[in-house]
Amino acid sequence: MKAWGFAAGVAGAALLLGGCATKARNDRYMAGHFRAQAELHDATGKVVGTAVAEQVEGTIRVLVDVTGLTPGPHGVHVHTVGTCTPPDFASAGGHWNPGATKHGKENPMGPHAGDLPNVKVDEKGHGHVTFTLSGGTFDQLMDQDGAALVVHAGEDDYKTDPAGNSGGRIACGVFQTA
Repeated sequence: MKAWGFAAGVAGAALLLGGCATKARNDRYMAGHFRAQAELHDATGKVVGTAVAEQVEGTIRVLVDVTGLTPGPHGVHVHTVGTCTPPDFASAGGHWNPGATKHGKENPMGPHAGDLPNVKVDEKGHGHVTFTLSGGTFDQLMDQDGAALVVHAGEDDYKTDPAGNSGGRIACGVFQTA
């Protein structure tokens, strides 16, 4: 009987603690607002990869996989507008920068929250990078106009404002919540 009483107490405590979360937060979590995915397209509309942004313990982790790109390093950045109009993807706006900093981890006044490490594409055209964003919240990222992930033609030098001297935008994907 004692064991049952303990189990009932634990269950009751779990029920009470579960009630502490707000309905809005539960609804948002269930609706997938803490995870967003983007399908990356090149200027011709061909799918060249995916990106996932997810809230993990109060931070935003971004995972990027690309295929069919030229070998070598490519700058990768989260941009402020969830629009990807080819061929130049300028519609994605500038880098996501809620802290109003300069570009690059090597810039004394940087980095932007949307600055990611270069994705290194191998000889077969495949690349992968995982990174935790340096600032901002998931709600800021997925604001009213959304966000996009952009891959650039060249290597990000991690210091030149505004885009690390990484060249033109060659792929773009809009983050969508599930």
